[in-house]
Amino acid sequence: MKILISGGGTGGHIYPAIAIANKIKQEIKGVKILFVGTERGLESQLVPNAGYRLKTITVSGFKRRLSLDTLKSIKDLFFGLKDAIKIIHQFKPDLVIGTGGYVCGPVVFIASLFNIKTVIHEQNVIPGVTNKMLGKFVKRVLVSFEESKQYFNHSSKVIVTGNPVRNDFIDVRKEQSRKALGIDENRFVVMAFGGSRGAEKINETMANVLKNFNGNHKISIIHVTGSKHYEGILKSLNQNNFEIKKNIMIKEYIYDMAKFMGACDLIIGRAGAITLAEITAMGLPSILIPSPYVANNHQEYNAKVLEKNGASVLVHEKDLTDKKIINLVNQFSKDPDLLKEMACKSKALAKPNATDMIYTDILNLIET
Repeated sequence: MKILISGGGTGGHIYPAIAIANKIKQEIKGVKILFVGTERGLESQLVPNAGYRLKTITVSGFKRRLSLDTLKSIKDLFFGLKDAIKIIHQFKPDLVIGTGGYVCGPVVFIASLFNIKTVIHEQNVIPGVTNKMLGKFVKRVLVSFEESKQYFNHSSKVIVTGNPVRNDFIDVRKEQSRKALGIDENRFVVMAFGGSRGAEKINETMANVLKNFNGNHKISIIHVTGSKHYEGILKSLNQNNFEIKKNIMIKEYIYDMAKFMGACDLIIGRAGAITLAEITAMGLPSILIPSPYVANNHQEYNAKVLEKNGASVLVHEKDLTDKKIINLVNQFSKDPDLLKEMACKSKALAKPNATDMIYTDILNLIET
């Protein structure tokens, strides 16, 4: 059996694809899996690191307003369709899975025209433009939230599965994670990040938060800057002979997120759908700062699901200050009962069987 998987750009599209691929590989002996992405997307690093082959195509996203970039996107789309035809013709997949991002558009669309069985998975409450369009052509639409069904016309082929997370996030143990990272088991541990590429406002805020808690004997902070902001953060912190103490850990990027998140008591970050799936799978309380720069403001809708269920505090980026984060961290660190209550509510929102549900539906589709 041959399965082709396409999705890329950010970790939010790639990690679900890898989780699905891992499940298929685990269950189907001798299966051949090929990923399709772009050279500049994060998939060019993550997919090979996960042990899968990656073929790249030429394609770019469309801007919301007409410009000279629109002509380039049209040209890239033409080449992308041509590349997709070539890859599908050579690989001859039995099934094609799309997990979002503009890269999966040409691949899934061409597969549907060739009458190959096709599936898309949508991670967010409000679907992306590519998946909305592909929903008209594919055999199955798998969504993560009940609220997403209304955005697809053919409701009979829409199934709510939740977001797939890798087993690492389900099986992780706090004691083991802290031991591996050299973090004292009695500390209150916070992890902050702004998504796979980092976030300027979160980094600027966290620079002052890190200074405030630097050397604190009760609180440790792990901050992930993203590659674009790493040098700037270090430069900002190292001014005036400032010395970063052992309770502060600054990382450019983390590939083994399960181990680091597993060591934490509180998460501060964006509200991407996969991040929320990982947070709830681990039963972690969170301070969520939705990105205001994403299509349809979908991260705010994602975050509100956790907020209304008492699992998270939502802070809009326009209201984000270092003082607010410092106060919240101090509040949580001194109120273990509140933290425990939020952790339970977070865990209650998890869908640990999402990957199994997705695999079962894929298998049913293949066998029909």
